[in-house]
Amino acid sequence: MNLPRTSWRTPLLILIVGGLILTLSMGVRHTAGLFLQPMTMAHGWSRETFSFAIAIQNLVWGLASPFAGAFADRHGAGRTVFGAAILYALGLVLMAQASSPLAFDLSAGVLIGLGLSGTTFAVIMGVIGRHTTPERRSLALGIAGAGGSFGQFAVLPVGQVLINAWGWQSALVLLACGVGLIAPLAYAMADGHKPAAGGGQSIGEALREATTQKSFHYLFWGYFVCGFQTAFIMLHLPSFLVDGGLSANVGMTAVALIGLFNIFGSFFFGWAGGRGSKKNLLVTIYAVRGVAILIFMLLPLTTASAWGFAAVMGILWLGTVPLTNGLVAQIFGLRYLSMLAGIVFLGHQLGSFLGAWLGGRIFDETGSYGLAWTISIVLSVLAALCSWPVNEKPLLRPACA
Repeated sequence: MNLPRTSWRTPLLILIVGGLILTLSMGVRHTAGLFLQPMTMAHGWSRETFSFAIAIQNLVWGLASPFAGAFADRHGAGRTVFGAAILYALGLVLMAQASSPLAFDLSAGVLIGLGLSGTTFAVIMGVIGRHTTPERRSLALGIAGAGGSFGQFAVLPVGQVLINAWGWQSALVLLACGVGLIAPLAYAMADGHKPAAGGGQSIGEALREATTQKSFHYLFWGYFVCGFQTAFIMLHLPSFLVDGGLSANVGMTAVALIGLFNIFGSFFFGWAGGRGSKKNLLVTIYAVRGVAILIFMLLPLTTASAWGFAAVMGILWLGTVPLTNGLVAQIFGLRYLSMLAGIVFLGHQLGSFLGAWLGGRIFDETGSYGLAWTISIVLSVLAALCSWPVNEKPLLRPACA
């Protein structure tokens, strides 16, 4: 799978294929909210039961990402992406057959979480980052992130159509077939990785270096907030809108609009990150998110307000990805980019675990999502404060100096 890089594996091809992999992987992942109500009603489960499995998925995704990234850094991304795609598809098939909360936790939670760890940001962004020049890296990462957003926009309506036409079980199996297409695409990611600058470092030295830097911790906790907000909104926004008297199609369209507008948002923030301060852009994203959520809570709930909120959040949605990954590459170099990006992404997924699970728990306890929205606003302020002191200057190592 990881052959020496040949002339046909150009940076442009790697970018295109990486974007396609993110389109499929992230697109299918974002359909989870569409299955919440039909699956809970079919099995008689609470929303917390469903939310907990998706929370496990986010946690496993985050915990496995550093290991998937380290494996890709050492042995190449091809094997990593291929194996993860198989686990992802298997998880979807078993999710369709799950008849107990434990079976659902293992399939939708553990297997799909493992699959996502090797088919999304840590591994794919690492390959793309290694094969683009510093001045184009942020833009390339933004374009790849836009692929994930396009998947959200394109796959969500497909998922809703499949559910309406054949039921939620068949829809999951058909989505598994779509994820299976990632396996052959893994061949283009088999880049025959060679150590980049700083290649003399060991994994242990790279970990010790990163964990002694305050900026690494700031990025970790800022990403935590991003994960909380995106997981909560993605999983619970459709149900929040239906509870408010709007139709299921309005909820599906709102989530799809987040994906559509984030195509432009990811591209813009990737472009802007290559021309200005990445940390200042992160401060802006987190601060504006808090304002957008506050305004959405204060306005009457209508189709227009739901779609307007979705559009604004879409612009800000995954703009954090090229900026955060770009900062990791800029500060710590490329040698262990996938692993270090995977560790920072663990922060994102710890937040995702809480956002997905706590949203369901709060609703079951209070009959409302109000407290969860309030927590999201407070966290926006904290994330903006965490991003402000990040030091963007590359580390100077003794051997290099």
